Amino acid sequence: MKFLRILCVVALVFAVSAIAYAETQSVKVSGDITLQSFARNNYDLNRDDAPSIAGAASNTGVESTSWCTFLQSQAEVQIDADLTDNVSGVIRLVNQRVWGDGMYRAQDHMGGTSPPVARTTDVYAQAAYGNARGQAFAVDVDLAYIELKEFLYSPLTLRIGRQDLWFGRGFIIGNSLTNLGDLLAPEYTAITSFDAIRATLDYDPWTIDFVFAKMGEYEIQADDDINLWGANVGYVFDEYNAEAEAYWWFKNDRNVGTTATAGSTLSVRNGADSNDIHTVGGRGSFDPIEDWTIAVEGAYQFGEFVGIANQIDRRRRSAWAIDAMIECRYWQDDFAWRPVIGAEYIYYSGEQDMGNRNISQNGTYNGWDPMYRGKFDTAIREFQNVFYGTGMVSSPAYTNQHQVIARGSVEPTDSLTCEASYAHFWLDDIWASESTMGIPENGKRDIGDEVDLKVTWDYTEDVQFSMLAAFFWPSDHFSSGQGNDTATDLVGTVKLSF
Repeated sequence: MKFLRILCVVALVFAVSAIAYAETQSVKVSGDITLQSFARNNYDLNRDDAPSIAGAASNTGVESTSWCTFLQSQAEVQIDADLTDNVSGVIRLVNQRVWGDGMYRAQDHMGGTSPPVARTTDVYAQAAYGNARGQAFAVDVDLAYIELKEFLYSPLTLRIGRQDLWFGRGFIIGNSLTNLGDLLAPEYTAITSFDAIRATLDYDPWTIDFVFAKMGEYEIQADDDINLWGANVGYVFDEYNAEAEAYWWFKNDRNVGTTATAGSTLSVRNGADSNDIHTVGGRGSFDPIEDWTIAVEGAYQFGEFVGIANQIDRRRRSAWAIDAMIECRYWQDDFAWRPVIGAEYIYYSGEQDMGNRNISQNGTYNGWDPMYRGKFDTAIREFQNVFYGTGMVSSPAYTNQHQVIARGSVEPTDSLTCEASYAHFWLDDIWASESTMGIPENGKRDIGDEVDLKVTWDYTEDVQFSMLAAFFWPSDHFSSGQGNDTATDLVGTVKLSF
């Protein structure tokens, strides 16, 4: 009798397995392993003090004349499952770590040197970045979403869960920057996904997207979250390789901080309590002649600005951003090295009193909010005062800035690509007051220049090597007292994809 029960259980297991297998049309496993080595110098633009590293709380005893060197890696495994009735699911797991970081945690447990505490001015995510490093072997869920095609209506696709969002060229929406892991170079994070619900209507050549994303869930009180809402309409033309998009994005940021109530240990809000950012804009690109591409994007922000928790009155928001690009591939077929050249201009409007966030401050706020931009064109400057502090905090890279970029690339062989870019940056507006750190404005607009050189070698179809050398030369805006030394970044990368 016992033997019969065992046979019944085994038969039931096989029956359930067969049914489950029949419901799964296909399962695909993919992933990649990326290893990076870094050598950096003067990232805070001051050779006379300790280097400014995103993962270091204190650099006492470390001279900035020494290069900062470290290695980090990312490992990703993704599973795509196609099921019946237009149902599919995707899961991607990621581990990203600094080599040797586990040793810090081991020393900490043994009563030795504590791991350095991560710090950042992550204005993009507006979320706490790490606490203590040392979780080197943690595995994060990067993607975990369900996709339902032809949901209730044949043109409608519904995607629910943690997913990547990238619209247009990523100028407004492309990178959540909410999970930076324990990386010392957090701009290289492999996790860029959003916790979102996305509904897509495909009326070829029209595409309409509606998005809701939860960007921050906090514990102060029930209404202190950061939510993102948006709609994007795209159209693809039959001629000139042309396309156009129009969009509206609304970031409702109720996490503007807290103030302490007298005689109480609780933290509550006073005054204005919501940072509302409406971003409307459009983008278009076309090839006026073969092998030439022109792309232009413009966006306007309105709403309300709240700089601190107990700000008495909300300030009206009015800001602009422009991204214009031209690329020429005309000589690709005439020369064996297939040269490509291009130029780009980017503008973010600025706020004159950005550093003086007084509770009685009023008037229109003109500073650009970067939203969740995924497009970054330089290796150093665009992360200054975002992940890496400089002496002049009056020059964040995400607002109040003009930048012009010239770039080009050649392919000496089928497997070798050489790229170079030059960028110049200058302020849109001069601050009228001292910054939050008490650093006076020096009245100079020129921020600096950057040159990025990159060589990529496709060793095989699956393995790729690359080497990046980047140099940023600060200009008149940076005074010698606050640091105006050249920043250098050398990054070697090897990546395996499967």
